Amino acid sequence: MSGHSKWATTKRKKAAIDSKRGKIFTKITKEITVAARMGGGDPDGNPRLRTAVDKAKSVSMPADNIKRAIQKGTGELPGVAYEETTYEGYGPNGVAIIVEVMTDNKNRTVSELRHIMEKLGKGMGENGCVSWMFHKKGYIVVAKAKTDEEKLMGIALDAGAEDMQPEDDNFVITTAPADFDKVKKALDGAGIATEVAEVTMVPQTYVTLEGQKEASQMLRLMESLEDNDDVQNVYANFDIPDEIMNAIEG
Repeated sequence: MSGHSKWATTKRKKAAIDSKRGKIFTKITKEITVAARMGGGDPDGNPRLRTAVDKAKSVSMPADNIKRAIQKGTGELPGVAYEETTYEGYGPNGVAIIVEVMTDNKNRTVSELRHIMEKLGKGMGENGCVSWMFHKKGYIVVAKAKTDEEKLMGIALDAGAEDMQPEDDNFVITTAPADFDKVKKALDGAGIATEVAEVTMVPQTYVTLEGQKEASQMLRLMESLEDNDDVQNVYANFDIPDEIMNAIEG
């Protein structure tokens, strides 16, 4: 899952930059509000909300912002009603893409996404055209420098993780979606910091982009999609070799 791991880590670094201009706050606020609306305002009894609150804290979102987002979800404060939906399509070289959105105007959102996908990718497809290429998984990345492999594996597997594999400077833990929260709590309880912790769509296979032009176009496509205010998550099954990524980053 090297391609997935690289992109997940890149997104985390990007989030730290985005938080300075508030864009990531907007996305997390939506997620908190919807999670609270669907499962209640108590993070201890609502795993989706707890994950969203953890994400908010990781980018230093003020506690008052988190509280207001929860209150909008529970109806204690007035708020916008967001609709969750998913779109699918293709990037350079047939890369499969899934886009999860929260929007108060589906017509606006689909028009904007179609424009991005046609400009930088191969266009949007029908629902189900690529989703079969992905598995929904709990996905946790821990830096090797932060823990001992044997200790981490013992904690993760005892808590219900499916697998743990070394990848570059990290250990990558995968879980069934239902077991993600339990495994994350076990790591938190052991004082083990995570680089990435989310329920995500993990590709079954990858498309390797070996040309710098295609790789650059794919990254522009991902960034353009994620920069859209209605987009919450973008998943894709591309991998870019290190030497190509290094050349792009200059």
